Amino acid sequence: MPAKVDFKKKLRELYQPDSKKVVIVEIPEMQFLMIDGIGSPGGSKIYQEALAALFPVAFKTKFLSKSKGKDYVVPPLEGLWWADDMNDFTEGNRDKWKWSMMIMQPDWITKDMISESINLTKTKHPEISNVLTKLRLEKYQEGKVAQIMHIGPYSEEGPTIKKLHDFIKDKGGIFDGHQQKHHEIYLSDPRKANPTTMKTIIRQPYI
Repeated sequence: MPAKVDFKKKLRELYQPDSKKVVIVEIPEMQFLMIDGIGSPGGSKIYQEALAALFPVAFKTKFLSKSKGKDYVVPPLEGLWWADDMNDFTEGNRDKWKWSMMIMQPDWITKDMISESINLTKTKHPEISNVLTKLRLEKYQEGKVAQIMHIGPYSEEGPTIKKLHDFIKDKGGIFDGHQQKHHEIYLSDPRKANPTTMKTIIRQPYI
């Protein structure tokens, strides 16, 4: 059996940025298992149902792949965040936040494999069948980004985000928050991690 691929190690420049300085990275086209929604990431039922659909399908797809001879560590949860009025985003009006939650899929994963995983999950979790139909496998081209590692709770991301935005402005870069969406990659499980040591990659594409 071939060695299990851990993309956080294989793609170290994408998943292990410095926590003290902003770095520029060119992100290649990748494919993701994705689901969209709107509302607060905290107590929102829609958000919780999205994760309840996303994770089991991601893990079932990994085991299907393993059965075909290609094993890998399921990559971390990622999120794209924006709002129709970006003031709602920057001022914390969370009920108006829009998001795409997603988990990267290796390039050998096919739509047929995802469909099989969704059908298996529907059998085990019929209560979220309607949410499972909203999942999709989609390629995403992000291009040039600035990114930094945030250490600490989500509620204290503000200064890290400002540092990232200031870096982009100093470089003469621009972003509008819609075409170039705020991107977070969650390396820590908030249910288990000490909030003061949680690791979250903050990423902002720009032109």
